[in-house]
Formats: sequence, structure tokens, C-alpha cells
Amino acid sequence: MSVLDHDARRDAFDFTSHLREDLYACLTRRGDALFEITDALLCENGPVTSPVDLTLLAEHRRGHGALYDALNCGRIDAAGLRRALAMLPQPKAADNRLVLAVDVTNWLRPDAPCSADRLFCHVYGRSGRSSDQFIPGWPYSFVAALESGRTSWCQLLDAVRLGPDNDVAEVTATQVRRVVTDLIEQGQWEPGDPDVLVVFDASYDAPRMAYLLTGLPVEVLGRMRTDRVVRRPAPTREEFYRANPRGGHPPKHGKRFRFAKPDTWGEPDAATVQITDRYGTAKAMAWDCIHPRLTTRSAWIDHTGELPVLEGTLIRLQVDHLPGGQDPLPVWLWSSKTGLTSGDVDLRWQAFLRRFDLERTFHMIKQTLGWTRPKLRSPEAADRWTWLVIAAHTQLRLTREAAAHLRRPWEKPTEPARLTPARVRHGFQNLRPHLHCPARAPKHSIPGPGRPVGSKNRHRDTPHDVGKTTRRPETITERNRLKARKG
Repeated sequence: MSVLDHDARRDAFDFTSHLREDLYACLTRRGDALFEITDALLCENGPVTSPVDLTLLAEHRRGHGALYDALNCGRIDAAGLRRALAMLPQPKAADNRLVLAVDVTNWLRPDAPCSADRLFCHVYGRSGRSSDQFIPGWPYSFVAALESGRTSWCQLLDAVRLGPDNDVAEVTATQVRRVVTDLIEQGQWEPGDPDVLVVFDASYDAPRMAYLLTGLPVEVLGRMRTDRVVRRPAPTREEFYRANPRGGHPPKHGKRFRFAKPDTWGEPDAATVQITDRYGTAKAMAWDCIHPRLTTRSAWIDHTGELPVLEGTLIRLQVDHLPGGQDPLPVWLWSSKTGLTSGDVDLRWQAFLRRFDLERTFHMIKQTLGWTRPKLRSPEAADRWTWLVIAAHTQLRLTREAAAHLRRPWEKPTEPARLTPARVRHGFQNLRPHLHCPARAPKHSIPGPGRPVGSKNRHRDTPHDVGKTTRRPETITERNRLKARKG
């Protein structure tokens, strides 16, 4: 082993041990049981199919009753754990900037009528069906820091369960603001560094997210639907009166820019062509100072004063082919930053493609770590389990420099530097003795008698309705009518 490898292995153990100490300090109730659940998640030989199976491992020294008691009655300091995650070395993009990805994934619970705060989650292609479905479950919004290059690694920084009364955009903006503030306080961003790039999918309104995140050193990059119509910048007063000698009021918005009509595009302000191994030739065009025309409906109905003009850079990306052999469609992106050069445009669409690394992380925590496997009744217990899964995934990321490649016979060979989270987990049981374990040994106890044999459970839980409980007005007339009723 070289000196560099030895230093990397030592640093990996140091960072992971410090995280484990911070994690244990954040487990303010049933901390020993919750900590051992996390270790059992990492040392299970195969995918987690049921939480109770974790109690059979040597890393979990307590009974199965302690596991469910910890999940149902434990307590986790989520704010402290978020700060501990923000303190760790964060992955950065090619231009040495932080790139955060935000996305929602669902914990489906269609067979849990007594579980509260379930929403109708939009899923596609479940159970062999090719149509969209709405399944009851708990949607979670995750924020993760992305790496550069093709990888399946990212650093999960926060998770928030969306409730029946929440507005998704407002909750997400609060979540991103909290994460960025923690990163700044921990020294991950300093004045003079590039703005933090926050990447959203088409399910978010990128201009509105940029407005909600005003005041932070962030740049919003989001995908837009292909049927959108946006506006060019309004002409100056001199240009307007030169074109209209009879006078009039200068317009607030410029000409229409229709994504589906190329004759409205005009000449781009920047254009690039790159040859990629995965997508063939990638052509990108960018138009500066493009903004949507906002109206006092739906999301902006409660806005007081004049609606803002949110200008940014519009990017159109077209590739030759996709990895799955599907016909490629153009991708429209909107960045809240104006005046981008050709090199800046390439960095933006490449950062957006890195957002799919978060999808691989969702697949890993669901299929391997068993995030959605427990049949927990209360949403609070689901939140505790979610934070334990995030802590386990983070330990895998920190120890990948020290992990050995324990390849299964049916797995393809790979380089040690390109190990996936699942393959690092294969050897975590060998790494655990080198890490600090603050959990205390269990005390001797005698289990209670339990419910008498043959007796029925007379404490029936209350079923809960599924869906939103707060309906938001979509028109001014509807808003005024609701205000009149409340008044």
C-alpha cells in the first residue's frame, strides 16, 4: 500500500468515526438501539427485506422489540444531524462549485389506511402497467450534493416529508435555504466562490424557485416543459418610440418565444457542439434574458404588488441518441443567471445530466438498504428510519476509499476507484472494527408477558383519509370568496 493510499484510508476512518460520534449525539432517545440499527443496515449480507431480520445480526445486540420501540418512540435531532452532514467534505463540480440536486421520491403505502398524512403519489409503470397511477404514500423531498463525472455517488444532505397542508414549492425553498445556510456556516462556501448551483426537474417551476431563494448565493437551473411560451426582454424606451412614432406605453414584456415554433427563436446568444461517449453529438443553444410572463393566478395569487420579471438564460440541448436506444427529445433548461458564455452553457447542461445520479441513489436506498421496506404506521417513525438510512449511506460514501472490492461470482469486475455504494457495503463488516462505536451494551431485562393468548385487540386505530386537506385558490375571485367566508 502506497503512502497516499494509507493516508486516504486513515482519513476515511477519521471522518467516518467523527460522523458516527455526531450521529450518536443526535440520537437523544433510544440512542443505543437506533445506532445499532444503522450498523445492522450496513452489515447485512444482502438487501434489507425486513427490519426485524436486522435483529439477527451480531451488530444488533438487542431484541426485535427494542428495534420497533426505538423506531416508534425514539427521537432524532434532525437539525443537528443536518449540520453534521454539512460539516463533511462535500463533492464539487468541475469548476469547484457546489451542485445540489432536489427531487421527490415516494414511500408507497397503499395498504396502510390507519397511517396519517398519506398523499396520492404519482407513479408510472407500476405492476406492469404503462399508464400513470396515483398510489397512497409518503412523498419525501431529498437534497443531495452531486459529484462530477459518471458516478452513482452523491451526498444526501436533507430529507423532508411532504404533508397534506404543504405547498411543495414553499417547502422545497425552505429546505434548500436551510441546507445552503448550513453549508455556509460550516465553511463549505465563502464569499468569492461560485454560486451554489441548485438543479430541479420539470416538476418544479424554476423561475418561482429562483424568486423564493432570493438573497442566497445560489443559481437555479431547472428543466422546462416543451410546450412552454416565454418572453424576450422588453425593448428600451428609445427602441420602442423609434418603432412607434405615435407614442404609447412601453410594454413590460418582449416578443413571445415558443418552444414548439423554431421561427420564434431567432439567433442564439451562445451555441456549442460537443462529442460525448454516451449521447453522441450534443448541441446546445442559449438565449439570454428570457423570462416567463407571470399572472396573478395559482402560485402567484397571494403576491402583493407588481409581479416581478425573472430573467435568465434559456438553454436548448439536443443529442444524437440515448443510452436505452430511445429517440432523443430536446431538453429545455432555464438558468437564473444571465450573461452566460459558451463554456458556462456546457457546464450547466452537464450539471443537469448529473442530476440523474440522485435517481441511482433512490434506487440504492430502496432496493439495497430497504428504505421503503418497513411497515411503519406513524409518519414520525418513517422520518426516523429515513434519517438512519441517510446516515448509513453517508458512511458508505466516507469509507469507499478504504473499502476492498469483495466481488461476488456473478458480478462484473470493476476498478477499486469505481466501486458502487452496494459494493462498498459488501465489505463494511470488515471496516466496522476500525471505526468508533459509541453505543453501549444492552442491559439484562426480562420481557413482559404480552397480550394473553387468544385475546383480541380491542384498541382499534383510527383510519385516515388520503390526499390534500387544504385546497388553494386558483383565481382571484375564488381567493376573495374564501377570504369573505373567513372574515
